[in-house]
Amino acid sequence: MLQPQQWSVVGIICVSLLQIFMPVECFPIADKITSLPGQPKVAFQQFAGYITVDEKQQRALFYYFVEAEAQPASKPLVLWLTGGPGCSSVGGGAFLEHGPFKPSGDKLLIRNEYSWNKEANMLYLESPAGVGFSYSANKSFYNYVNDEITARDSLIFLQGWFAKFPEYQKRDFFIGGESYGGHYVPQLAQLIVQSKVKINLKGIFIGNPLLEFNTDFNSVDEYYWSHGLISDGVYELLTKVCNGSEILREAITREFLSPACTFVFLQRQKELNNTVNVYNVIGNDHCLEKQSQMAALYEPLSSRIQALLSPHSQPNALGEQQAKEKEDVCPEVTTATYLNRKDVQQALHSRLVGVKQWTLCNLVLKYDERDREIPTIYVVGTLVKSGIRALVYSGDQDSVIPFIGTRKLVNQLAKLLGLKTTVPYRPWFEGKQVVGGWTQVYGNMNLSFATVRGASHTAPETQPQRSFALFKAFLAGKPLPTS
Repeated sequence: MLQPQQWSVVGIICVSLLQIFMPVECFPIADKITSLPGQPKVAFQQFAGYITVDEKQQRALFYYFVEAEAQPASKPLVLWLTGGPGCSSVGGGAFLEHGPFKPSGDKLLIRNEYSWNKEANMLYLESPAGVGFSYSANKSFYNYVNDEITARDSLIFLQGWFAKFPEYQKRDFFIGGESYGGHYVPQLAQLIVQSKVKINLKGIFIGNPLLEFNTDFNSVDEYYWSHGLISDGVYELLTKVCNGSEILREAITREFLSPACTFVFLQRQKELNNTVNVYNVIGNDHCLEKQSQMAALYEPLSSRIQALLSPHSQPNALGEQQAKEKEDVCPEVTTATYLNRKDVQQALHSRLVGVKQWTLCNLVLKYDERDREIPTIYVVGTLVKSGIRALVYSGDQDSVIPFIGTRKLVNQLAKLLGLKTTVPYRPWFEGKQVVGGWTQVYGNMNLSFATVRGASHTAPETQPQRSFALFKAFLAGKPLPTS
């Protein structure tokens, strides 16, 4: 593994107004963003660029870094990893969820009132290569990518990034993510611990995460039924002849469902109706672009669904979405339009290599589907045992990876680790009267679970204020507020 001192630090300028009284600040001038097109004036600094993780294969990962709004030298560093696998941390995490700006229309950026850089220095990484602006000049890399490669490249990226920003080397460091970030985040954290690199890792936090295949996807049908999306009869059949994890597993392995399971699956699809956004079941606006892009997690199902449904004259959700995407207006479309502008790419020091446009989720990347079934909940347990704090949270309106399974997994992990409940399951509050969700804490803040009330699969996008309160409390190592 390359060590930080082996990386070139050419182009890094260190300045200090009063070197006797103030710490020296170092930053790579080539990566500094003067201003993003259409952005309001801000006092904090922004940087973006590439770290090469494989010189021979010319593989490089793209990052976007935003300093904390105030006193960045005293704030922690947070790395954000959006899941998929294959979805962009810059487009998803930064511009749609908790970055300092959000696109408004075709030309403007507006301030995000609940930007997470109010509490931390935020580093957004597009990983693995092939996602967003990250690339591999050798395209054969895209034919086989897995969790091990992603974690290894991300660690090499961090070593190179700390060489560019040495003042952050000893800073309190947290890793966050969502969805397939339930693999990315704990696996990278585990590699940091095992490799004994000099990174001051303090905690991890993951939202609506894939942690254990069977538990997570067997909870889907229970969520559908408990929220009135499917009937008692169909739910009873699902519990008898097949379940969500079996359906997904059959699609991944390209095998055929049993006749009984096929029948009940078709009944379930008819009752669900294609207009319901499974990522946000109570959402008023159905963003077809997002439904299609984030379906990367379920991409193996698309052809199987079409094969099952077309003989029965049931519309294919994915196909129907693709036909309507151009008509649909939603933040995902606006973000993609903004990040595909040449002046924006120039300001970000980014480039498109081997692709014609930036996309929120890369469906060309062939990620090893078998890795989805590798449980990572025990990796979280190993980290907690080593002294690293862990928060697992769930937007409670997500049916893709519902809180039902996640809560069960966290509770089982606490028992396995011998952690006693220190904060019993209770509501937490956003302000004095508004319930932000429910939470339970184990040990001395070692392991925590929380729901974000009214939030989708990407909680900070649909409930930014509540998600910000959750983030702020976790960084401070404090329980979520009571009324």
